[in-house]
Amino acid sequence: MNTIDCNWQGDMAFDVQVNNHTILIDADESVGGKDLGPRPKPLMLAALAGCTGMDVVSILKKMREPLSWFNVKVNAELTDEHPKYYNKVEIVYQFRESDGLNRDNITKAIELSQTKYCGVSAMFKQFADVSYKVEYL
Repeated sequence: MNTIDCNWQGDMAFDVQVNNHTILIDADESVGGKDLGPRPKPLMLAALAGCTGMDVVSILKKMREPLSWFNVKVNAELTDEHPKYYNKVEIVYQFRESDGLNRDNITKAIELSQTKYCGVSAMFKQFADVSYKVEYL
C-alpha cells in the first residue's frame, strides 16, 4: 500500500510527503491560492512523463543504445465540465538525431513502456485517450 500525507499550510497550499520528499502544491490566485507550487492535475502529467521516461531509459540502456539526451513532453486536454479531467493525452518522446540511435529499438522501448511497464500510463488509459509520437531533434 502507498500512503502520502497532505498537510494543509493555509489558504489553498498543502505540503505533500511523497517517498520522504516534500512537494508544495497550491492553487492559482484566481481561486484563493498564492501560486506557491504546482497544481495537482499537472503533477499527474509529470508522473506519467517520469514513469514512461524511466522505462524507456532503462530499456534503451539494456539495449546498449548511446543515449546522451532524452526528453518527454506530455500535452493534455481537460474536459469542459466539472469534474474536469484529462480526456486526451499525447506523450511526445524526443531524442537527438545526432545520437545515432536505432529507431527500431526506440520504438520497441516505447511500446514496451506503453503496453507492459508503465503503470501510470495504464491508469491514464482508464479515463483518457492516450497517444504518443517520437521526435528526432
